[in-house]
Amino acid sequence: MLKLIKLEWKKNNILKYIRNAAITTAVLLLFMMMAAGELEREETIRAYGKSLLDTSVGLFVHMAYIVFTGVMIAAYIVGAYEKKTINLMFSYPIKRSKIILSKICAVWIFNFAAMAVSKAVIYLILILTKSFTGISAAGLLVGKPSFWLDAVLGSAAMVSISFLALPVGLKMKSSKAAIVASVIIVCFTQGNIGSVSLANNMTFYAVLFAAAVVSVWLSVRRVEMRDVM
Repeated sequence: MLKLIKLEWKKNNILKYIRNAAITTAVLLLFMMMAAGELEREETIRAYGKSLLDTSVGLFVHMAYIVFTGVMIAAYIVGAYEKKTINLMFSYPIKRSKIILSKICAVWIFNFAAMAVSKAVIYLILILTKSFTGISAAGLLVGKPSFWLDAVLGSAAMVSISFLALPVGLKMKSSKAAIVASVIIVCFTQGNIGSVSLANNMTFYAVLFAAAVVSVWLSVRRVEMRDVM
């Protein structure tokens, strides 16, 4: 399986995605450094009862990498069906389900690592530059293990939820549909419905996580018969 995952990264030029992830992180960091002062204003803390710096970092990193995951799902999996290149892979003496699972793992592992590293880089640079930017960074409790545990678990959950775009792309046989679906996922998981915020709603996230796991399982399970049905 590991060899197949490495092959997927090599075949799809993983260096391109590493470069794009680095650019994404740099843009997000610049934005957070510009907005941090506003997020830590006394009026903001008084209104919300806390600094919004940590919440905002998580929000924007999640938004960026949910779409990033959708783009990779479109390129690695849906695009293979769309361009018919999957037929060649299915001719290999390897179970089809294993081939699809390797593609899914390649996308999941990369985006989980990229999201977690992106958060860590932004948090640490905000802390290291606070004397120059004037940011107190009081909302970033980086010295606590629970802070990093939440960051890692949040990254794993968001990347997993992003795979709800997979069945949409496969059903419509369209890479664009998978990307659009990922944008819709961003709106639902990081946005509001009226005055109700769905961001950080653990019950809602748990339901979406379960739905994503089921959708991936069905996508892998049905692959052996997809071209026969």
